[in-house]
Amino acid sequence: MYHVAYVMKFASGNKFLFLHCIIHLDMEKFILDTEVIVLTYNELNSSQLKLVETAFEACENSYSPYSEFSVGSSLEFEDGEIFQANNQENAAYPSGLCAERTLLFYAKANNPHKEIKRMVIAAKNHGKATKQPVSPCGACRQVMLETANRQNSPIELLLAGADKVYMIKDVKTLLPLQFNAESLK
Repeated sequence: MYHVAYVMKFASGNKFLFLHCIIHLDMEKFILDTEVIVLTYNELNSSQLKLVETAFEACENSYSPYSEFSVGSSLEFEDGEIFQANNQENAAYPSGLCAERTLLFYAKANNPHKEIKRMVIAAKNHGKATKQPVSPCGACRQVMLETANRQNSPIELLLAGADKVYMIKDVKTLLPLQFNAESLK
């Protein structure tokens, strides 16, 4: 039996957002912390800003006629090459695919040996950027985790909202107690 509790708090003048997760498993206790750095657009470097702009541009080509919630994602390889993708809906809802997975599968299928340096997720609801940054779903977190494990290096993740950006230094921290190759043994 297990119990999970999440606590969110700001620290250091609203610059850091900590997601604190306490998990009790058979009387054992795990405390898992995820550090999220809250940034303004002025605090992004030129490479990060370009990637955020590319993710918002990708929203424009989203196929999302049913929800009108368009998601764009972009990534930068270590060599500076940039890829982008977006969500693709389907009238049979489970058949659609999130922007993040569309992007990662395409980028790694065409560049299996390149390392991804960073990734951005941006969203628009009815054509306007969401006020708050949008977080990836569980399936996308699993694919991001597998990609980071596969390349054996961290992937920085930026979640872009209308006025602020959340930065996570390693996508693996979004999915603690991960299901990975070791889980299959």
